[in-house]
Amino acid sequence: MIRLLISDDSAFMRIAIKKMVESDPEIEVVGEAKTGQMCVQMAEQLKPDVITMDVEMPVMDGLEATRQIMARCPCPIIMLSSLTERNSVTTIKALELGAVDFIAKKSSFVQLDIVKIGGELVDKLKYWAKKRSRLSLMQTRTVNFAPKVDTQLPVHLRRVDASAPPGLVVLGISTGGPATLPIMLKAMGRLSCPMVVAQHMPPMFTSGFASHLRAETGLEVVESKDGMELLPGMVVIAKGGTDVVIREPFPGKLMVYEKTDPEAAIHPNADVLFRSAAGVSCPVAAVIMTGMGSDGAKGGKDLVSRKAAHVFAQEPSTCIVDGMPASAIDAGIASAVLSPQDIGAKLARMAGQREPLNLKTPTLS
Repeated sequence: MIRLLISDDSAFMRIAIKKMVESDPEIEVVGEAKTGQMCVQMAEQLKPDVITMDVEMPVMDGLEATRQIMARCPCPIIMLSSLTERNSVTTIKALELGAVDFIAKKSSFVQLDIVKIGGELVDKLKYWAKKRSRLSLMQTRTVNFAPKVDTQLPVHLRRVDASAPPGLVVLGISTGGPATLPIMLKAMGRLSCPMVVAQHMPPMFTSGFASHLRAETGLEVVESKDGMELLPGMVVIAKGGTDVVIREPFPGKLMVYEKTDPEAAIHPNADVLFRSAAGVSCPVAAVIMTGMGSDGAKGGKDLVSRKAAHVFAQEPSTCIVDGMPASAIDAGIASAVLSPQDIGAKLARMAGQREPLNLKTPTLS
């Protein structure tokens, strides 16, 4: 039985969440908190398997409640966030502090899609309840991100030290991205080429995410715009809820365009991005990091077969969720399996423009 603690200042939302999950015999609501402070107290007393956390609450908001819970009694926390710029920024901060996932909901109660959100919520509750023991071992994400992969790498992992500098870097990332991507970018520093990132996120979230990364890293991180030219040193976050493709209208000029693929299961989609990058004339490097599913593996195969591109996979033991990099490794396309810091350092050596930024592993203290 999955023990769920609901934290939301709205009585309507608490009733709605209970209605979403009550039909599933594997989930039991063990408590309801009206404030962040109540949620912290109940988390310590009830020891739930999963917590749903509202972003905005009185007395103590969801951000501070997440910080305290992850410091005192680590537990998977799923943020429920309205589709607003303000809430998106707070949600991203909560994910950095230890929340494992989020669900975007429309701000109006009238617009609340209980069937759609309910199915997503139940799936995530079951997934993260199974991962609770691993979360506790991670000690509130103060993880040693040193590479844990055997130095005697399998023969299919190609040497990349003597590679030609890439003219473009593409990166796919999903669950765990807001906590992990800043670590990699700080270790990387400014590149002599553009980077385009497909981070699975809904609309309204990627603009705040780009702003947050820009402030955290000092890099030129921007949200994509249709028809944007890609310039050296830019880190472009694909606009949420859609896909982006790279085009080269004439040699040396790279452009990014929004083009949602109706067959893609999730957006922004790494496979779509990677496949489009296989058509440019310059060398390309690809990175596949933490996330559920296998997005990036098919597009990575295209990059390897068409351009002999290097694909760097995040070491699974350092991932919040290892599905995406593990799929790339299992497919035999990984050039190297590295920690987030070492991925950044590798890119800095291949295409760096200056010394990497000083990196301090974040804690929740």
